[in-house]
Amino acid sequence: MVQDQPLVEMIGITKRFGDVVANRDVNLQVKQGEVLGLLGENGAGKTTLMNILFGMYRPDGGNIRIGGTPVIIRNPADAIALGIGMVHQHAQVVDRHTVAENLLVGLPGKGLELDLGRVTARLAEIGRDYGLELAPNRLVGELGVGEKQRLDIVKALFRGARVLILDEPTSVLTPGQAEGLFKAIRALTADGVSVIFISHKLNEVRAITDRVVIMRRGAVVARLPNDAALTNARMAELMCGHDLKPVTGRGSPPGRPMLQARGIVPRRLAPAGRAGIDLTIAAGEIVGLAGVSGNGQVELAEAMAGVEPAVLGSIAIAGRDVERPSARSMRGLGVAYIPEDRMGAGLIGALPLATNLALPRIREAPFSRHGMLDRAAIRTFAERQIEAYDIRPPDPGIRVGLLSGGNQQKAIVARELAFDPIVLIIAQPTRGLDVAASELVHRELVRLRAKGCAVLLISDDLDEIAQLADRIVVIYEGALVYETDAERADLRAVGLAMTGGGGSGARHRSLSAVARAHGT
Repeated sequence: MVQDQPLVEMIGITKRFGDVVANRDVNLQVKQGEVLGLLGENGAGKTTLMNILFGMYRPDGGNIRIGGTPVIIRNPADAIALGIGMVHQHAQVVDRHTVAENLLVGLPGKGLELDLGRVTARLAEIGRDYGLELAPNRLVGELGVGEKQRLDIVKALFRGARVLILDEPTSVLTPGQAEGLFKAIRALTADGVSVIFISHKLNEVRAITDRVVIMRRGAVVARLPNDAALTNARMAELMCGHDLKPVTGRGSPPGRPMLQARGIVPRRLAPAGRAGIDLTIAAGEIVGLAGVSGNGQVELAEAMAGVEPAVLGSIAIAGRDVERPSARSMRGLGVAYIPEDRMGAGLIGALPLATNLALPRIREAPFSRHGMLDRAAIRTFAERQIEAYDIRPPDPGIRVGLLSGGNQQKAIVARELAFDPIVLIIAQPTRGLDVAASELVHRELVRLRAKGCAVLLISDDLDEIAQLADRIVVIYEGALVYETDAERADLRAVGLAMTGGGGSGARHRSLSAVARAHGT
């Protein structure tokens, strides 16, 4: 039950990074037992504000009160001691340890064996209650990005925080798992826990919050109750400062096959003895690949992009067989790849934004001439892409690791779409993006389709796939198990196939049948 007494008060918070003002005199109150939605465009200052509350940053001005008492939060340990927990947009886990060992960190106990037993039992309970299943003995380094995010959410549920900050917590969850998380949130708030919910999924914001606070360019611009007057359009307008229209409509009939994968067995899936994967995507077609994170999407995408060559099978681009696929050779054939792990596989955090934008082609024209880098050309290209994709702050020299998650994503998209690929493999294209940036990316995908690009769209967001794709295929345990035309898709059947089930009217087809239907 929501109490009138604020549990958290942030008063006059200001934070600068050099000349950039990330937070400008921000006042924020969170009542006991409420879910507060914190909204804003990428770079609006939401995550910076929450990092201050969690002790990741120290404010340059302002103060914080918890339960009416002034506090100084110097680091995350201080925040945890004050009952503040945070699930970050990027998973905070230790890859070389198991799931159970990650959950053990910071938990009291009388011995390792007792703690492991307690952690395993609690992990199983959370898996049953909320659909956040994780195997306790699995190495975290073997988990996909979505599974690591799940682990961070589970870690937060383990701890009895009075204030729980959730930064894009559902970005890698299926709708069923998201509803499980919402059930957990409701149970927590019933016990007086306060939740700060950061999300760009406006339907979720309306479904779970009591109030919303909207930020733009570092300042609060609106405080609204979640009532009948709160609409997605109203929130989007306040966040962006203008109206938005969703990208809809299908492309023209597909052309000739542009990406053909025959009997592909990704290297990291090979030990499981799975059958090879056949998939063809035609010119001017967007194929949406749906699946619960960890079912082979990453491995398939890496194999088709040449990042991690398959152990079996073949790939053809525009009818030309690729003898030895590699990231460089595929890029030379016009294949662009945007991975789901933007910091682990897409960007180098310590390098400037301009360098990251040119990185895959930095030794090619126009960025390099006669073996020498053309820094003016790199900067000019970076400035053009920064402006086109509204990357904030608009500084080509800023270290990319200092950008918000959404702006990092915009940087990768800006880099890979700049050269009009004939094949695009894109994973989680709008994860962490605000509604305006998502609209921009969607329009770019539709533009590429209209120019004849073959697009493989990998997304955990079924609504995104249904909105953009011409055809939907489902991957489960490393195999393609379901295929349907997007216009006639039953999303409930798609969701059921994602979890290994079959529903009434579901059209399960063998991989060879799918391949024959599309020209392989």
